[in-house]
Amino acid sequence: MTKRTQAKYKIDRRMGENIWGRPKSPVNTREYRPGQHGQGRRAKLSDYGIQLMAKQKLKGYYGDITEKQFKRIYQEAVRRKGDTGQIFVGLLETRLDAVVYRSKFVPTIFSARQFVNHGHVTVNGKKVNIPSYMVKVGDVVEIREKSRQIPMVIQGLESTERDVPEYIQSEGHKVTFLRVPTLDEIPYAVQMEPNLVVEFYSR
Repeated sequence: MTKRTQAKYKIDRRMGENIWGRPKSPVNTREYRPGQHGQGRRAKLSDYGIQLMAKQKLKGYYGDITEKQFKRIYQEAVRRKGDTGQIFVGLLETRLDAVVYRSKFVPTIFSARQFVNHGHVTVNGKKVNIPSYMVKVGDVVEIREKSRQIPMVIQGLESTERDVPEYIQSEGHKVTFLRVPTLDEIPYAVQMEPNLVVEFYSR
């Protein structure tokens, strides 16, 4: 278990927002930052600070993704024609762990990475255990038969905290990835600003 997984709610408190929209988030009761000086007044951020915060919030949202992976996805978004910010979040949503999370197979993005790592998922009938695997339009992602009674799966599928978005067609333990979503289709619990992330990396 990584330190980031163990301290996932510190991400919420550092940002001052409940970025996953979970009822257990400490931000719901403690809006100040973690640590000894957390209750001090927040300093006014510079343009760079605002861009960095936007980057950290978006990267933190996707769980255990590393800075190297995150920047690689950004560079791929830059390489493609179109709005870089829109393409960037679309690419993040095509990661297998993100699709597993959106499909409600598991309760959190952190458990989605672990779930994929442990080989509980197939893509088009073949086992895939790489969380960063890029799902393509039309791909069918399914929980393996022997993994369907895992308590985490039952909890995820029965959860009423969130709904499966329209760009994923759900059939219980199996989903089809219908299209790469645009920013306004992605059910972020808080406002994400990929345009600021683009500005951060293009400095």
